[in-house]
Parts: sequence; structure tokens; C-alpha cells
Amino acid sequence: MVAITTSKVSRWDQHGREHTVRVRRAGVQRSLVCDTCGWSKGAQFLPWLKAQEHLAEEHQATVDPSERDS
Repeated sequence: MVAITTSKVSRWDQHGREHTVRVRRAGVQRSLVCDTCGWSKGAQFLPWLKAQEHLAEEHQATVDPSERDS
């Protein structure tokens, strides 16, 4: 049985709205799903980078919440 794990990439846009892409892993395959617009894509390599690119290009969400308080 293959274990399924989920993580997420979140970024904020210039209006302070949070946008999130969930990265679901099952074995070596990863699938990406955007909570904001429903966009989805399969990604075997660099899924988090592809999630960040989607957030920047489609939602202009580039502010990393983990870096905001620094």
C-alpha cells in the first residue's frame, strides 16, 4: 500500500490574500491543486517550485508567509 502525504505552498498577494497550492504525494508521483482557482497538474519533479510559479504567475502571490515576520 502506498502512503499518501499532503503538504502545501502558500503565498500572499499584494492585497494580503493568501493563496495555497496543495502538493499531494503518492509514491513518486505528486499532484498539485490550487485552492484558489482549482488549477491542477501532475508533477514528478520539483513540485514545490511549480506550485510557487503558479502562485506568482496566476495570482501575483509572491510574499512567503514564513518570511513576512522576519
